[in-house]
Amino acid sequence: MKVDFVLPGTTGPGEAPALVSRAKAVGFDGAFSVETAHDPFLQLAAGIPHGEGMDFGTAIAVAFPRSPMNTAMIAWDLQRQSGGHFILGLGTQIKAHITRRFSATWDSPGPRLREYIESMRAIWRTWQDGEALSYKGDFYQFSLMTPFFDPGPIEFAPPKVFISAVGPFNCRLVGTHCDGIHIHSFHTEKYLDEFLIPAVKAGADEAGRSLDEIQFNSAIFVVTGRDEAELEASKMGVKQQIAFYASTPAYRGVLEIEGWDFGPKLTAMSKRGKWEEMADVIEDEVLEKFAVVGPVEDIGPAIRARYAGRLDRVSYYTIANELDALTDDELGGLVAATKV
Repeated sequence: MKVDFVLPGTTGPGEAPALVSRAKAVGFDGAFSVETAHDPFLQLAAGIPHGEGMDFGTAIAVAFPRSPMNTAMIAWDLQRQSGGHFILGLGTQIKAHITRRFSATWDSPGPRLREYIESMRAIWRTWQDGEALSYKGDFYQFSLMTPFFDPGPIEFAPPKVFISAVGPFNCRLVGTHCDGIHIHSFHTEKYLDEFLIPAVKAGADEAGRSLDEIQFNSAIFVVTGRDEAELEASKMGVKQQIAFYASTPAYRGVLEIEGWDFGPKLTAMSKRGKWEEMADVIEDEVLEKFAVVGPVEDIGPAIRARYAGRLDRVSYYTIANELDALTDDELGGLVAATKV
């Protein structure tokens, strides 16, 4: 099991080098960016020179506002810069953000994402092998690549492609088309075992692939602290985040598998702006299904116990930035204790 560092969404490119340097020094295997307040590719471009030998990736970059040609070029350059250690993580986002924040097209997101991946790989084959560019789908068509715009081959394999997946279509798409999956932190063991992993396997079976060819990655909710007061503060923050996700109908499937019926109540509370009160709906036993809870020294072994055999890569999802207060030795100990 590899352990990755996630660059905070507030990290600008200028701050990435110091964070990546620390992550490498304490033993993280990779560094991933998220697309929130800064461009995820610029964060990585700035950080890669300071993390030689580490894996780098996006978790995730939003696909549809960018042409597959733009994304293919960025990924190609980062694969070259990282020495073959770049992982392109893509996600669809939701309709409101695609149409209202990006002013882009939202239409059949699952099939569109499938073509996005296929067309990028067609572009990469053109650059790597000299194959004539000819991709024609329902959403994307590419047929022109002149030498002036061709970056040429690289000495590494094309970038691996991961996608985020919650629903059945994209989970099967992981199995048929992808090198890995970014699993949402809002999950339980039962959800992984009874829905997500079987859905990915169904896609893999359809494509004649083995699950061993696919990496499973997720950020894990962590509730921790050095004393009881810090632990309680961390607990309330994670409960708030779980309540927010549970109020979103798109994630209702996780609740249904567990037999929990508080989703509609949380949705109604969110519409009334009762954000702080929503955390009170999440009981401790529910929290412990979603999060690893305990003092810092117990977190690594608890993650191993829960996810060994289920996940190939993990990272820590904290709310109150508890891990920022750890010394390098403490953080390095946590990372070492998490690895299998």
